Amino acid sequence: MLARQRQEHILREVDRHGGVRVSELVGVLGVSDMTIRRDIETLAAKGLVLKVHGGAAAVGGRSADEPGFSVKSEMNPLEKSEIARTAAGMIRPGASVALSAGTTTYAVAHELRSVTNLTVVTNSPRVSELLYDPAREDLTVVLTGGVRTPSDALAGPVAVATLQSLHVDTLILGVHGIDQRAGLTTPNLVEAETNRALIACSRRIIVVADHSKWGIVGLSTIATLDQVDVLVTDAELDEEARRTVSQQVGQLVIAPRSDDLATGTGR
Repeated sequence: MLARQRQEHILREVDRHGGVRVSELVGVLGVSDMTIRRDIETLAAKGLVLKVHGGAAAVGGRSADEPGFSVKSEMNPLEKSEIARTAAGMIRPGASVALSAGTTTYAVAHELRSVTNLTVVTNSPRVSELLYDPAREDLTVVLTGGVRTPSDALAGPVAVATLQSLHVDTLILGVHGIDQRAGLTTPNLVEAETNRALIACSRRIIVVADHSKWGIVGLSTIATLDQVDVLVTDAELDEEARRTVSQQVGQLVIAPRSDDLATGTGR
């Protein structure tokens, strides 16, 4: 297969799914991963795709674009892990916590497994499956129900109706984008409604989002920045963005880098 044909295939997959992984393309196209990576680099140089860890994603700027869970899971995994540890450290034993769907909140769920006497409400089947443990009597997991979206969230009227009857201590919310004027956004209208219901049933709102989410605007606003009690992000967020965010959210928390934690230097 010619390079042009491979690259056209990559573009079709990115357009169809919001992104594609190198490992998937290797199997389908029958070429080496180095060949696929060169094709992605060529497309990225032309501005046709965004090169991410492990694959390619749709170029930002289209407010209705929504990459799938597997694609987003390859984006900034180290930063998400740092954010997850920091956010989970804010949850105390005996708390009730809502977790929205998303790859960063999924990372938080990993960290929450060590918290005792926890009640978790989520619209993420992945989070529910990760946390469910029949041997743990101190951990209750409530899955809202609803219709799955491309980001693997359960959304829609069933999820909203469930959430309207609940009251939780803290919501840990993942977002598609954060913008000074647009606030917290998502490209999915149905998911936006469900996320607003998550916010309405929660006393404290913790948003977890890596630096790449800043300046991204999705189709629908979930909430304004002044509705956020805590925003946990990574150290790559630039100083101007930090100043802007700090003026609007209740508290901005920069997650320590993994290497700083290892050396005990902190930030």
